[in-house]
Amino acid sequence: MHHFNETFIQLLILLAISVTVIALSKTFKKPYSIALVLVGLILGLVDIPFLEEAENYIVQSNVFQAVVISLFLPILLGDASIKLPFSHLNQEKKPVIAMAFGGTLITFIAVGFSVYYFMDLPIVVAFTFAALMSATDPISVISIFKSLGVPKKLTTIIEGESLFNDGIAVVLFQIASMYLLTYMEMGWEGLGQGLLLFLKFSLGGAVVGAVLGWIISRIFKFYDDYPLEIVFSMLLFFGSYFIAEHFEVSGVIAVVVSGLILGNYGARIGMSETTRMNIDSFWDTITLIANSLIFLMIGLEIQNIDLSGKWGLIVAAIVIVLASRTIAIYVSTLPIKGFESTYKLILNWGGLRGSLSIALALSLPQSFEGRDNILILTFGVVLFSLLIQGLTVGPLINKLKIGQQTAKTDE
Repeated sequence: MHHFNETFIQLLILLAISVTVIALSKTFKKPYSIALVLVGLILGLVDIPFLEEAENYIVQSNVFQAVVISLFLPILLGDASIKLPFSHLNQEKKPVIAMAFGGTLITFIAVGFSVYYFMDLPIVVAFTFAALMSATDPISVISIFKSLGVPKKLTTIIEGESLFNDGIAVVLFQIASMYLLTYMEMGWEGLGQGLLLFLKFSLGGAVVGAVLGWIISRIFKFYDDYPLEIVFSMLLFFGSYFIAEHFEVSGVIAVVVSGLILGNYGARIGMSETTRMNIDSFWDTITLIANSLIFLMIGLEIQNIDLSGKWGLIVAAIVIVLASRTIAIYVSTLPIKGFESTYKLILNWGGLRGSLSIALALSLPQSFEGRDNILILTFGVVLFSLLIQGLTVGPLINKLKIGQQTAKTDE
């Protein structure tokens, strides 16, 4: 009991640090996620005696992975999907579908083959890393977009892409890390088996999410009691994630689909204005706590990763990921007529990698050959992505005068 109390107090200290950093970031109108990563890096590199135990506890691979994947991932995906109006998504469905499906697969293939050929890493390591790089993290970018007043079209596209590509990237990660060698030995038959498994994971997750989303939406119709309805929404997000995972289909896709159904169909048939407002406020608060710990943890994780002598590999990986993202954006949006080139620039540079990539890399078993290389490369790319791209995407938006168009385009 005493040990539990100590751990809890130390986690509270870390949360207090996170919240202080967020408050200061908001005062200076800077993206808090990037500030948290920087503070985490400093804490990870400097020994602070009373924080040491909390830091050591929170950066253990199994703790980081369990907290991010099992606890925070359903929260973040559920929050984003319940707030995304289907009408906005429908308006931008062409770029969202093109980038979330076509763009993610192009990134996966381009990164996988490039790492295999140019960095001489085993094919399973190359494609497992490629799957991790296929997931984008919109949290930092969207907070920058909102502060600069970027048109909602652009925000919807980057949020919609991220929601769906997270699910696809997790499925690709599972296939690449567990089944790739088996399927390669089977040749064309293996390719067919891989596609079938991909469809099973994706469509199975969508079915679980749709069924649970519909059931909870119907239950909402019978109550106008926002504390109860908030609890139902929690049950929906965690339930759809774990039920889908139990049936060996995609929990991520299940949460996204269930959240979209509850936030649109459920809101229309069974949510009063008060309920809607309180559900949004509740999930805003929980998401803020989740994000504050996640980004601090990314910075703290530097203690566990030995980057010495690996800088050449990290730089090569960053170049490959940036080039692959560029190819993916321009090729996948090629068939879409009248899609602004300035938007493509922002979507390209704003496709940041974040906590999901690191959490998935940490979920690889210790026995996985090449795990250390994957962790080092993933950590290097995520840090570059959050710190360099994250800090320069705002000035890029200002330079292209996208934020200043909002008043005209959104009126």
